[in-house]
Amino acid sequence: MQAYDTKAAVRETIWRTGVRPGVRVVPEEVPIAFSYAGSTHAVMMGTPSDLVDFAIGFSLTEGIIGKADEIEAVEVVVAGKGLDVQISLQGDKEEALRRRRRSMAGPVGCGLCGLESLDQAMRPVPLLSGPGCELDAGHVSAAVAALGEGQPLHAETHAVHGAGFFIPGTGLAMVREDVGRHNALDKLIGAVARQGIKGATGAVVVTSRVSVEMVQKTAILGSPILIAISAPTALAIRTAEEAGMTVVALARGKDFEVFTRSDRIKMGSSAHVA
Repeated sequence: MQAYDTKAAVRETIWRTGVRPGVRVVPEEVPIAFSYAGSTHAVMMGTPSDLVDFAIGFSLTEGIIGKADEIEAVEVVVAGKGLDVQISLQGDKEEALRRRRRSMAGPVGCGLCGLESLDQAMRPVPLLSGPGCELDAGHVSAAVAALGEGQPLHAETHAVHGAGFFIPGTGLAMVREDVGRHNALDKLIGAVARQGIKGATGAVVVTSRVSVEMVQKTAILGSPILIAISAPTALAIRTAEEAGMTVVALARGKDFEVFTRSDRIKMGSSAHVA
């Protein structure tokens, strides 16, 4: 698959102990369309990387497919100033498209832009049965630290979000980046699904706040734990409780707060719960 530029060098004027010209690396941001059977289903702004993962993750979290192998092919086509991700589905999925039809053209990572009804925004979340993955307290800080170290684009630009999948005993299995936090999580979900990894075996860790859609997407992956560096919304907490998900937030250094299902976080000598 053709590679697309994910960053660019731009000129700037630096005001820091004096004024001087400089150059800074910034992330690219392009319109990305998802098309099924030749018809555009959604358009959003995002980083042009890991687009196959993005297509699979988006299709899963939108309910268009139930598993990754229901996609036969993904082709990325340059279309004007953006990219058209053309997705070929296995079998008859037109009814799924009608149920979750969107026409989005919104700001970065705005996953709820263009929904046709309020019911779509508040769709039921899967119930996470069983304890699933459990973490020692030290795993939380380790997961957040590893996510920061696993973001090369953010290290250069300081302007993109990251989403990672942390498996106890293994560490951070994979990371995906994007200018949009929802996009980064969709890319991660697609990557986990492509590799045949069960979501229940690990925790999702993100560099953003916890909105309701971040909880919804994590529940669709099947991961019982969502870790974030910022705070959750009240609706995200209620939705996580409904799904039986553990939400760990404000994870900074060894400190963090657990908002739901704290039984999955075990106390350890190397960290504590704030």
